[in-house]
Parts: sequence; structure tokens; C-alpha cells
Amino acid sequence: MTRRSAAFLPFLIALPLALPSAPAYADGLDMSHGEAVQLFWKKEEVYDRNAQTVTLTGGARAVRGDTTVDADTLIGYLRKKAPVPGQPAPAPTPADGKSASSNDPMGGSLELYRIEARGNVHIYNQTDQGWGDHALYDMDQGVMVMTGKHLKLTTPQDVLTSRDVMEYHAKTRMSVGRGDATVTTNDGKQVKADVLVSFSKPNDAPAPGQSAKPGQAAADSSNPMGGGSSKLDRAYGWGHVVLRTPTQTATGDRGVYVFDTQIARLIGHVHVTQGQNQNNGSQAIVNMKTGIATMLPGTDSPIQGLVVPNEANSSQAPK
Repeated sequence: MTRRSAAFLPFLIALPLALPSAPAYADGLDMSHGEAVQLFWKKEEVYDRNAQTVTLTGGARAVRGDTTVDADTLIGYLRKKAPVPGQPAPAPTPADGKSASSNDPMGGSLELYRIEARGNVHIYNQTDQGWGDHALYDMDQGVMVMTGKHLKLTTPQDVLTSRDVMEYHAKTRMSVGRGDATVTTNDGKQVKADVLVSFSKPNDAPAPGQSAKPGQAAADSSNPMGGGSSKLDRAYGWGHVVLRTPTQTATGDRGVYVFDTQIARLIGHVHVTQGQNQNNGSQAIVNMKTGIATMLPGTDSPIQGLVVPNEANSSQAPK
């Protein structure tokens, strides 16, 4: 195990990453593709040859493309780079463990394939941000898993929070909140569930019925962040699903919400409440834009409703 000061920073910055380019739709807080990772730290760098890790302490930062990870401590997991087909094998490693053609401590070309962040974790790009106490980012899979208190992901359009675990899957544009998870939009609409899985659209996606502009895919793939912040497409909820607008609350066992249409479908022990009015049933279609809820027949229970006269006269009751 070796310890070095920040004077050796250029060695770590120069570590190349030979990962394949991700598809053009990858966006958000994505470090799975792009140029080399730059590492910065304030106190000490500890290199463990046996574990093949480098630990940066005292406040550290990793930067790749437009994405930055800040934390009290960063741990980089290293591996020898796989040989490129068609290129000659590296020179034999001498007895001291160092390659004759390289001055790095592992004796060959290295790549950083995983980053672990501990303490006051903040991952961000120009538009999106995430916070947690601990994070693990797998650069091969493009998956970030955060744990700790006050977990949160933000975009210009919405905020995702959870109590236990928060995941971001760059290659599928999927965010997962586990434990009292909530998505809140800028216009005050909210989707809440025990487990909430949301999918975002590809950046610069053409409108329905329109084709992509010439050169759009190429432009997207050249930008590691996919051209900016993504927009949520839909969210799936399991367990104690709650939909809220300023005037209406709907609950169910599970459901799906489409952000463009602002229409949700709830299934299982559905309750739709507006003021003192309430409808109960097994299924419902809820238009969170108009405030109209349509109860659907089911097999487990009949549709039931409670309408308070003064409430019905002052506001539109759910249907």
C-alpha cells in the first residue's frame, strides 16, 4: 500500500478508460462513457496494490465529461485494461511488478471501472443533481446506487426523493426510488409509492408523429450527456400509491402515470378524494390535469361513492 500527496495528481488524471461509447439515448447523470476521468483531492491518496484501489481523502472529486462526483472520500476501483484485438500484447512484466513500457504502480495500462463515494455525496451535471450519504457508480453498466438520508435527484422539471435507496440506470434512462419514494413536478403534482420506477425520454426526442431531424442522432451521441436534461416520460408505482394535485388525492395498490398526458391508472383498493367527496373501487383512470376521475368496474369490490351536497355545488366531484 502506498501513500502519495496531491503532487502526483497528473498520474491519476491520465488513467485512460477504454469503455465503449454508450448509445445516443444515454443522458442524465451518466459517467459510463466519454473521455478519461479526472480525479482531485485535498488530503491524501492511498494506493492499495492488492485490492487494486485508490482512495482519495479530505474532500475529493471525480469528473468525466459534464458529470462531477463530489464526496468526503472517493474510492476508485482499478483493473488492467483488456488487450485491444489486433494490437500487440504489452511487454512482459519484470519481477518488480512494473511494466518496462509504463511507470504506473500496477505494471501496465489501467482503467477505472467503478467509483465509490462516501460522505456528503453530490453528483451533478449542468442540469441534473443527486444527493446522498453513500454512492456506488458502476461505469460498465452505467448504474449509480445511492443510500443514506435525504436521498434526492433533481431535474429542471421534477424532484425524486426516497427514504432507503435511490438508483439511476443511464443506459435505460430509469430512476428507482425505494421506500416512501416521491416524484414532485414543478406544477405541484405528486406521485408517491413504496417503490417508484420512472423512465425519462431521450433528449431531443421528436414529437409524436414527427421524425428525427437530419444529423440529430449523431449530435446526441457526440455529447456525453445526451444534449442536456431529460424529461420524465412515465412512472410506475407499487405499494401505497398516492397521486396528489392541489385539489384531489387518489390512492391505490399500484399504478402508472404518464407525464405528457397527466393521466394515471390506479389498480387495487382505489380511493379518489376531492374535498369531502370520495369514490371507492378497484380501478380508476385519473386525469390530473382536468381533475376528473373515472371509476372502472372490477371483480373485488363494487364502485361506491360519497358526495357531499355543498361540496358538489362548489367544485366538480370525481366521476
